[in-house]
Amino acid sequence: MHFSRFFLFFERTGEEFYLSLGLSFTNLRNKGLWLPRVEAFCQYKKPARFGDMLDVELTVEQLREKSARLGFTVTNKETAELLATGYFVVVAADKNTGKATQIPKEFADKPKPSAKQIL
Repeated sequence: MHFSRFFLFFERTGEEFYLSLGLSFTNLRNKGLWLPRVEAFCQYKKPARFGDMLDVELTVEQLREKSARLGFTVTNKETAELLATGYFVVVAADKNTGKATQIPKEFADKPKPSAKQIL
């Protein structure tokens, strides 16, 4: 599997996490907000192969006034082998000005410790 796919897995798991908090990208846009990724990192431990069932777990590693660091762990569902770890740093930004702003209340008030996605 191409290494770049891991970032797609992180993104999809992040989307599910936001939805679990009641935040959709449409909802955020309507509020004049967006959550750009300002940093992305992945450390590859073992390869994933076509057809592998993967578990992707998201953890809120750090929550600040205007940003959050979302950590990811990817394991092979069948063997439980750790395949990759990584993170995104997201910043709440005003859609019109592009400047950092307060993290949405829904995110700040009730972040869950983790979310899991099976791909």
